[in-house]
Amino acid sequence: MSSKWQRKFMQRPKFNLGRIVATPGALELLLELRVLPHDLLRRHQSGDWGDLCEEDKQANEAALVEGSRLLSAYCFLEKKIWVITEADRASTCILLPSEY
Repeated sequence: MSSKWQRKFMQRPKFNLGRIVATPGALELLLELRVLPHDLLRRHQSGDWGDLCEEDKQANEAALVEGSRLLSAYCFLEKKIWVITEADRASTCILLPSEY
């Protein structure tokens, strides 16, 4: 693990996640991939937006200030998982793009 990634991964949370939920499809994929949901949530909450284009990453940075919805996307073996925190920070959902 690179030290730059470690520093970003271990940062203080940038926002509250609220109630955490996940769809059955996302949970099944995470189990198949042997990825812990907690690891994705920590990345998302620390501002590691994953595999988003630069424009979407900048939109998330603005959303931290404006209070808009936050989206992260993480790719594993050509499969994508989204993490979405609602604008009011009341909830965060882990889901597959096809479940949106």
